Amino acid sequence: MQLAEHHSLDDIQRTVASGEEVNLSAAAVAKIEKCHTYLLHKVAQEGPPIYGVNTGFGSLCNTEIAEKDLSQLQINLLRSHACGAGAYVPKDIVKLMLLLKAQSLSYGHSGVQLATVEKLLEFYNNDTIPVIYELGSLGASGDLAPLSHLALPLVGEGEIWDSSITSNSFDSAKRIKPSVSSLHLGPKEGLALINGTQFMQAYGLHCLFKAKDILKRADLHAALCVDAYDGRREPFLAYSHQIRPHKGQLATAKAVLGHLEGSEILAQHKTHVQDPYSFRCVPQVHGASKDAVDHVSAVFETEINSVTDNPNIFPDEDLILSAGNFHGQPLALQLDYLAIAIAEIGSIAERRIYRLVEGKRDLPAFLTGSPGLESGLMIAQYTAASIVSQNKQLCTPSSVDSIESSNGQEDHVSMGANAATKCLRVIENVERIQAIELLTASKGLEFRRPLKSSQTLEDLVDKVKGIADISDGDKVWADEVEKIRLSF
Repeated sequence: MQLAEHHSLDDIQRTVASGEEVNLSAAAVAKIEKCHTYLLHKVAQEGPPIYGVNTGFGSLCNTEIAEKDLSQLQINLLRSHACGAGAYVPKDIVKLMLLLKAQSLSYGHSGVQLATVEKLLEFYNNDTIPVIYELGSLGASGDLAPLSHLALPLVGEGEIWDSSITSNSFDSAKRIKPSVSSLHLGPKEGLALINGTQFMQAYGLHCLFKAKDILKRADLHAALCVDAYDGRREPFLAYSHQIRPHKGQLATAKAVLGHLEGSEILAQHKTHVQDPYSFRCVPQVHGASKDAVDHVSAVFETEINSVTDNPNIFPDEDLILSAGNFHGQPLALQLDYLAIAIAEIGSIAERRIYRLVEGKRDLPAFLTGSPGLESGLMIAQYTAASIVSQNKQLCTPSSVDSIESSNGQEDHVSMGANAATKCLRVIENVERIQAIELLTASKGLEFRRPLKSSQTLEDLVDKVKGIADISDGDKVWADEVEKIRLSF
C-alpha cells in the first residue's frame, strides 16, 4: 500500500491483516519535501513567530525560542509530554497508530522532513512497536501523551516491545527494551508527531473491525436462538421491512431468514402467536446498530485521510495557519455512538439467553436434564447480565465532558481518548456475551431433537461441539465459554 492516497477502512484492515509493506508514493515524497523546504525557508527569514516552530507550546505560545534551540525544543516537547499512565495499549493498536500518523504527515501540510515519515514506516514495516499507555490524552491538542510515547523511540528514546514477543499480554517489564533509533528532529517535527488524533483513530478502527465481526455473528446467533426457542418466521419476512426500509433492518431480516432456510423446526406448526421482542425485533435492533456502524465508519474514513496536526502549512498559498484540526470532537461523538450501538447487540443477546434458560417453550429450566440437582446454565445468564450492566455504565458518553487545561488556553477538549478506550471494553464485553449466547443456543437446540435446524445452523452447532463440551451435566462453564470466544 502507498501513502498519501485515499484509503478506505477495508484497505487499512486488509493491509494490516496481510502484513503488506507500506511505503510512500512519489507524489507524497514530493509534497513532504516541498513543505519541509518551505518551512525551513520561513524559519530562516526574519518574520513573526510561528507557533510550535519558534515558540513555546500551549499557554507558552507567546514565548519565542532562539534559532539555536529549535531542535532541542522539539526533543523537550516529546520528553515532557510523554506522561501516559495506566495499562499498556495493545500492540496491534500501536501499529495502527504508526501507519495512521505516517498517512497524516504524507499529505505535505505538516512541515516534517522525509526521513521522519520514512522512520514511522520503517517501524511499522519491521514491527518495531513503541510502548504506549492508555491514559493521558484529553482528545484535543491531539493525543499528546500517547503520541509522545509513540514518537520518542523514533529518536532513540522511550521504549519498544521486544520483537520476539508476539503475545498481547504485557505482564513483564522484560518484554520492554530501549529504542536505538537515530532520527534527528528539525523545526516543528516533534509537534507534528504528537499533534493529531491517531490514538483515537487507531482505537476506533480496531473497534470498528471488531464491531463488524460482532454484527455478522449477531444475525447468525439470533437465527440459532430462534430455532432453539421454537420461534416464528413471520418477523423476518421482507414485507414488513419493505414498508420501513432502513438499510440495516432490511439486511438483518434477510440474513436471519437465510440462515434459517430449510429448518424443520422453523417449518413446524406453532402454538404461540408471537415471540418476545428479543426475537421478533431482531431486524429492527440489529439493523439500527448496523446503520450506526456504517455512519461511524464514514466519519472515521474521512478522519484517517485527513491532516490533524497544527499549525497547518500551505506552501502554494504562502500560509502557515494555527487552527484546530487536532480537536477530537468528530471522533469522540462517534466512539460514544459506536459503544452504544454495539452494547445494544449484547443487551438483546442477553435477553435471548434468558428466554432460553427460563424453562418455557418445552425447554427445561436452565437447559439441564436434571433441574435442581444441576444448575445448568443458570449462572451463564447471570454473567451475561452482569456484563450488560457494566456496558450500560461504560456507555455514559465521554464526549459531553470537558476539563480546562494548559492555563486556560485549551479550554474545551473532546475526551475522545477516554471514549476510545472504553468503547473497546464494551466491544470485548459483547464478544463475551456472544460466546455465552452461542453456548446457550447450541445447547438449547439439542432439546429439539430429532428435528433439525438449517444446514448452516447445524454446521455451526457441530463446530461448537468440536470446540466446547455442551453435553448434559454441570461443568465449569467459564472454560467452555472461553473456548467458544477464542474460536469464533
